[in-house]
Amino acid sequence: MQRVVIDLLRHGELEGGVKYRGRTDDPLTAAGRLAMDQVWAQIHTEIDQIITSPLSRCAESSRAWAAQRKIPCRIEPRLVELDYGQWEGLSAGEIEQQWPGQLAQWRRDPSGLCPPQGESPESLQARVAECWREITADAHDQHLLLVTHSGTLRMILAQLLGGTQSLDATIAATRRFAMPYACWSRIAIIDGQPTLQFHARTPRNLPKP
Repeated sequence: MQRVVIDLLRHGELEGGVKYRGRTDDPLTAAGRLAMDQVWAQIHTEIDQIITSPLSRCAESSRAWAAQRKIPCRIEPRLVELDYGQWEGLSAGEIEQQWPGQLAQWRRDPSGLCPPQGESPESLQARVAECWREITADAHDQHLLLVTHSGTLRMILAQLLGGTQSLDATIAATRRFAMPYACWSRIAIIDGQPTLQFHARTPRNLPKP
């Protein structure tokens, strides 16, 4: 029996408040870094390799953890967040003011939509699917940690749990996952079959040691 465990971790809270940030690389707050470190403390003895988005809000912690444990840390560009184009750096209110109704539709079902001059969810889906296939094909009885972003993680979960749904149905499902800062989830793949073992643990609801 071949068993691979993959922990998924979203980065913590960012400086500047809640905005749409895809490629905008704002730094973590002190609380955001602490929240990620608290999750790491739960799993650090189990992890064989860390795979991270190149953006600093994911990569800085990942590199530090990997150096601490003397394990590989792989920078994976395909795990980067969706490019929000002209929405980058804007609050929900600012987006609604400039593009009335678009954000509400995006939150319901982003299938076939694209932020102005940004990246489509179909593009995100394609690169994340390709990356996931490679990661899982290369992992043999390992425990991995992926450190990445809300949009990327939503797509991974939707694709894994979507079964034989159509492309559009899978993208629509990305809106049905809670994804707080420092959100921690776990997927076990046993003989090629993935199972979501838990989702949306955060430092507020971590199990007691």
